Amino acid sequence: MTVHFIGAGPGAADLLTVRAVELLRSSPVCLYPGTYLDPAVLAHCAPGAELVDTQRLDLDAIVARLSAAHDEGADVARLCSGDPSLYSALTEQARRLDQLGIPWDVTPGVPAYAAAAAVLGAELTVPELAQSVVLTRAQARSTAMPAGERLRAFAATGATLALHLAITRTEELAAELAKEYGPDCPAAVVYRASQPDQLILRGTLTDIATRVERAGLRQAAVILVGRALAPAVECVQSHLYDPARTRR
Repeated sequence: MTVHFIGAGPGAADLLTVRAVELLRSSPVCLYPGTYLDPAVLAHCAPGAELVDTQRLDLDAIVARLSAAHDEGADVARLCSGDPSLYSALTEQARRLDQLGIPWDVTPGVPAYAAAAAVLGAELTVPELAQSVVLTRAQARSTAMPAGERLRAFAATGATLALHLAITRTEELAAELAKEYGPDCPAAVVYRASQPDQLILRGTLTDIATRVERAGLRQAAVILVGRALAPAVECVQSHLYDPARTRR
C-alpha cells in the first residue's frame, strides 16, 4: 500500500499527467481538495473508489484516513492543488506517514503560476527585463512568514512575482509593491486557471485591487506582478538565438 501525493495542477481534468491519471484509476481511495478542484478530475478515478473531500478536514483527520487505508491495504491517491512542491502541506503529511511506517511517493503537477502564465500567454522571464521568478505568498490568516522573506525585498530585485494565497490582501500588497515596481507596473490575476469558470483580470498595481474587488474574488487565484507581463513588452533577442552564436 502506498500514499501517492499527486499534483492536480490548476484543477482541470485534462491537465493531469499520464502518471497521475494512471494512479487515480488504480487507487481505491482518493483524497482531494474540493475547494480548488474541478469535479471532472474525479472522473479519472476508478468506479466505486472512495472519494474524500479534505476541505473541511484538519491534518489529524487526513492522516487518520490515510492510516485507515493503509490498514485496509488500499493505495491512496492524495490529490494536491497545483504541484506538491508548493504550499501543499506535503512535508507535514509525509513526516507523519514516516512515523507510522506508511510508504508514500510524489507525482508532480502543473503549478498554478505556470497555468496562470499560460492563459495570459505570458513568458515570465524576458531577456534583460526579468530573468527570475519569485514564488511566494502573503501572510493573513496563515502561518507566519520567515523574518527574512519580505515582499518588498523580493520586489526590489525586479523579478516577476507570483503570489499565492494572497487574493484577499490584493489592495494592501499592490500598494506595497508599487513602492518598488512603480504604480504603472503590470499586474494580472487569474482565477481558476484552465477551469470552466476561469477569470482573467489585467491591470497595473494602481487598479488591480479594484478589479479584484469588483469580481468578488476570495480564493483560488494567483497574482502575477512584473514588467514581463506587459501585453506588448519590448525585449532584446536572447543569446540563445543570437545569429552570431548560431553561425559558430
